Amino acid sequence: MSEYFSLSECDVIGFDLDHTLCRYNLKETSRLIYESFARYLVEHKGYDKDLLHLTPATWDFCFKGLVVDLEEGNLVKLAEDGTVLRATHGTKNLSIDDIIKHYGPKREWNHFNSLNTSYTRSAKYYFYDNYFDLPGALLCARAVDMLNKVKINQSEITSDFWKDIVAAIDHNYNTSAFREDTGTYFPSVKRCPGRYLQPCSDAVKRWLRSMKNSGKILLLITSSHSDYCRLVCEHILGSDFEELFDIIITNALKPGFFSLVPQQRPFRTLVDDVEESEGLPSLEKPGWYSQGNWPHLHELLKNMTNKTEPKVVYFGDSMRSDMFPACSFGKWETVMIVEEMEGEGVPRANATPSNSPTPSESPAEKKGKFEVRVKGMKSPSAVSNQWGSYFVDVQKNEGEETRRLTWCCHSIHTYSTMAIPSIEAIADLPLDFKFQRFFSDKPITSGYYPRPPDSLLKWEEN
Repeated sequence: MSEYFSLSECDVIGFDLDHTLCRYNLKETSRLIYESFARYLVEHKGYDKDLLHLTPATWDFCFKGLVVDLEEGNLVKLAEDGTVLRATHGTKNLSIDDIIKHYGPKREWNHFNSLNTSYTRSAKYYFYDNYFDLPGALLCARAVDMLNKVKINQSEITSDFWKDIVAAIDHNYNTSAFREDTGTYFPSVKRCPGRYLQPCSDAVKRWLRSMKNSGKILLLITSSHSDYCRLVCEHILGSDFEELFDIIITNALKPGFFSLVPQQRPFRTLVDDVEESEGLPSLEKPGWYSQGNWPHLHELLKNMTNKTEPKVVYFGDSMRSDMFPACSFGKWETVMIVEEMEGEGVPRANATPSNSPTPSESPAEKKGKFEVRVKGMKSPSAVSNQWGSYFVDVQKNEGEETRRLTWCCHSIHTYSTMAIPSIEAIADLPLDFKFQRFFSDKPITSGYYPRPPDSLLKWEEN
């Protein structure tokens, strides 16, 4: 394998939608998602209304890559070998002594091997690796704080409140919520999409068309339902977005789309955004489909390219849903969108100025407005004072400090061909541009474009 990678070598260019092709206003969206979950807990499960009250400083806790240890009731940040680098109970930091009490003198998290080899979810832990559920980590921690105040038994906290968190997620994100206008999330985005979604730049649109015109097959695979996908794509790409893609797959239910073999779900056709009850025995032609599986898609791509092994590259933002399964099961090249790179000094091309005005609100939106201001709020992709860097951290032990790669950073190097802060970062480059890939014989910083994040540059210097 060459240490370089070029899009011109690929037959198929695939994309996830949310936080990959579609950039969200992270501050506004995170506020909305937190509110969506919290309102459900308050209104349907009887939780204290204080859950709805946040200050801008509270958002420093919101950090991608945390694992909820449901057995201990803690949130943990892991090193590449599963060592617990930092941990909290609720929002309160655990001291080194506390971490050792929970995880032993070596600070080993028991379920690391299971998570590290499968990236699946479990009744014993939950991995926060995407921005759609990330505000749930903050909500979990604050709920534990409140439950601890009334001295509820620890086992009751971990078993009961987690069921409520899952119910809140399902209430807001289930596939019928958009159509039925239920929950808080979808009605808000439908009412004011410009508040939450950032249109693709002209450079990205030209880039997509240039790949299509050069004979590449363009593929969109998203776990979002077709109605939400259409709203997002029309806003970010325009009403003619379907012309850009040869194949669109919605409600793909990743990572099962790649990994559930041989018990794969069949593809289904859609009529007015409703799935046909009868599944398709195979995929015969390009088009817009729902659910499905990688083996049937692979057969279609072989027919479309007239190649026994078409070369596919897939852009995504989630290790669990995109990078790990596409690399491990699909054997695809993978490009990970890592917005945390921007939080550590990596420039984003054509960035929207930070002082851009927020779309105005209607009186209806102001009524009952969520009690937190964007001003002073940390973006979830920025470095956290409480959790540190997404890529590198310091392990403190008996007066010694050792710099460690985080498990999230190690996963990027293992299952991604390369990492970029956004699609915009490469949209102006020619298709035959040669990127350095993550390569075992090269420094760990080699696969980041346009440059590594600050913490990894310091790591390399040391």
